[in-house]
Amino acid sequence: MKLSSEQINQKLKDADLKVTPQRHTILEAVCRLGNHPTADMVIDHIRRIHPGIATGTVYNVLDVLVDNHLVRRVKTDKDAMRYDAVMKKHHHIYCAETERIEDYYDEELDEMLQDYFRRKDLPNFKIEDIFLQINGNFIDNSK
Repeated sequence: MKLSSEQINQKLKDADLKVTPQRHTILEAVCRLGNHPTADMVIDHIRRIHPGIATGTVYNVLDVLVDNHLVRRVKTDKDAMRYDAVMKKHHHIYCAETERIEDYYDEELDEMLQDYFRRKDLPNFKIEDIFLQINGNFIDNSK
């Protein structure tokens, strides 16, 4: 997802966050990479332009972005933490072999999950969101 500089600044402002160069740069990197990057991937990307950015700064800003619902954490089978800037309701298809993550949109599935859990009683638990990670392997049909 590619956003303009103005759009990134507006997202930060809409979340009542002060627009800082670090926040702008890190949110822009997560959006630009668009492949559910790890923190290390974000750091590598940013350091090409800003070699002096501290690793701790990137992790801290990612936490702030998650806490303010500008990015979401996505955990893989290998316990790698990835980040997703797409906040529209969606699920993930995850290939354990390649560690590739694809966004999966399905309104019918969303409705089915909502209906299912509406009928179930989860004692002392309030559901805030439901999203699936569908694990498997991508098949190369080009052969």
